Amino acid sequence: MSIKLKTPAEIEKMRIAGKLAAEVLEMIEPYVKPGISTGELDQICYEHIVNVQKAIPANIGYHGFQHTSCISINDVVCHGIPSFDKKLKDGDILNIDVTVIKDGFHGDTSKMYIAGKPTVAGEKLCQVTQESLYEAIKIIKPGIRLKEIGKAIQKYVDKFGFSSVREYCGHGIGEVYHDEPQVLHYDADDGGVILKPGMTFTIEPMVNTGDWRTRTMKDGWTVKTKDHGLSAQYEHTILVTDNGVEVLTLRSNENFPRVIEH
Repeated sequence: MSIKLKTPAEIEKMRIAGKLAAEVLEMIEPYVKPGISTGELDQICYEHIVNVQKAIPANIGYHGFQHTSCISINDVVCHGIPSFDKKLKDGDILNIDVTVIKDGFHGDTSKMYIAGKPTVAGEKLCQVTQESLYEAIKIIKPGIRLKEIGKAIQKYVDKFGFSSVREYCGHGIGEVYHDEPQVLHYDADDGGVILKPGMTFTIEPMVNTGDWRTRTMKDGWTVKTKDHGLSAQYEHTILVTDNGVEVLTLRSNENFPRVIEH
């Protein structure tokens, strides 16, 4: 497995792309309300990336996908297709996933939003999913096995009776959108990969209230929970530093450190 280590100049470009991706998720938050369509949210993201950031929405045209963002509601695990016919309802939980290309480098991130008044179950699931991502980020440093990331996520998620989706994973990222290594979100074999300074990859746990298994819809994109339970996801692009980790897509309103040193 060939994992590209980034140079200082490439890392600086990754920081810029990551900051722009985070900014999109901050920008869209006030628009997430009952009654708005996922198509409208997607259009707002597109216009911000293209007109304000002067950047490229990576998802448009990727394997035939035609939208800026993936917007996944309630029992949709990932790859939800935005639509002007799909309007948010009170209590919906939704993930908005965006990837921005700037100067040839990708910044990839997602977060959960709640339309209107949250349900107890929806709010708890979102909270635990975000915390599982943080638990994984906190342990990252050179010299540890890649599999420790998935192990930390699964251990945390299991405590709450939830499950970590196994069919989808995080990925290496840089000039290539989806690169090596694959970052699994449960305790599994990692092929012996040891983390090294200069690695950049996404961690993006998808957590279900029920069973971890999923099903793909006839559109070939939309992935739902097999048992119709709720699903949530949070994603950050991270950099392995000389003695810890840097979160390249940290949002300004997150109560979490951008840099952790061990």
